[in-house]
Amino acid sequence: MNITIICEVFGEANNGTTIAAINLINFLKKQGHNVKVVCPDEDKRGLEGYYILPKQNLGALINWRIRVNDIVLAKFDRKTIYEAVKDADIVHVMLPLFISRRTTKYITSLGIPVTGGFHAQAENFTNQVGMQNVKLANKLMYHWYDGNIFRRAQAIHYPTQFIRDIFENEMGRKTNGYVISNGVNKIFKPNPGPKPEQFKDKYCILFTGRLSAEKSHTVLLEAVHKSKYNDRIQLFLAGNGRTEKAIRKYSNKNLVNQPVIDFFSREKLLEIINFCDLYCHPAEVEIEAIACLEAISCGLVPVIANSPKCATKNFAIDERSLFKVNDSTDLARKIDYFIEHPEEKAELSRKYLEESVNYDQDECMRQMEEMFLNEIEKFKKKKLV
Repeated sequence: MNITIICEVFGEANNGTTIAAINLINFLKKQGHNVKVVCPDEDKRGLEGYYILPKQNLGALINWRIRVNDIVLAKFDRKTIYEAVKDADIVHVMLPLFISRRTTKYITSLGIPVTGGFHAQAENFTNQVGMQNVKLANKLMYHWYDGNIFRRAQAIHYPTQFIRDIFENEMGRKTNGYVISNGVNKIFKPNPGPKPEQFKDKYCILFTGRLSAEKSHTVLLEAVHKSKYNDRIQLFLAGNGRTEKAIRKYSNKNLVNQPVIDFFSREKLLEIINFCDLYCHPAEVEIEAIACLEAISCGLVPVIANSPKCATKNFAIDERSLFKVNDSTDLARKIDYFIEHPEEKAELSRKYLEESVNYDQDECMRQMEEMFLNEIEKFKKKKLV
């Protein structure tokens, strides 16, 4: 199979969409497929199989917003895209953003089937202008997605049933969709080790993800401040982003132990997961929190916001793992409960490990491969009719 992956956002592996793209590209190459990648990253120029688009200029304010999230957006360039797709059996567009309308329209005019990835909720973007709770703004965003790519796409990849239900409800129609998790790498498995000396007397709580408003870090910080055990709790925030300054400011004023904040290497993250005591996920908006699944796959019990805008709540197998969204007092109660009931937490850990086998990354990527092959065959049959 010759396949081209269009990555309007690529860059560093510091966000879920980029990590999903990297995992998909690597798996398809290992299976012997010819994979071409279109992206705006200058550091990939000259690498075999990479086709570099110019960067998008959306004005000073929007450019700044994008830059502080360590994101570069691509700009449509017909010549570059043609070179990348001219021999493709199928093209997969990772995001329904700025270049997707012209890209998919152009690719389908060449007689090449296109599939689209649903890796961004409307709230991921309306949040940038303070409108994530405005229903009309989110509805208009989903219609924009639909017009940009999904009405032209032969099939849609949904990482969760949660986001499929939201989108189909907003559009008022069923879609040709495949619900396939992005999966968890096999390296994420229990490997308990001693805590570093400076943390050996601390109760270590981890959150992994981009430092942005929709991840609701403030709720976690406030919960630690309210906890009966605030002097024992050590937070680890594995990620980077534009809210880091605000997080540090709040922590300096309100927390006994300052959080450890960094974008850790995969090896270091594995070490941290395996010596932490609890995983807390306060995000209000999320399609699929692979970071939460990685922690669960290492045996950490999660405490997850029960948000109607977040698929992560569906990973909870017990009510003790859920807290009221944006309610730091309820989160503090859940944290204190697990500190006081280690035997119950240990039993839950075993149950979560049993569930984690359903998210094996290799199996998920095989399903993605099957989706592409199915859609190529369906496209060929349609052409013969």
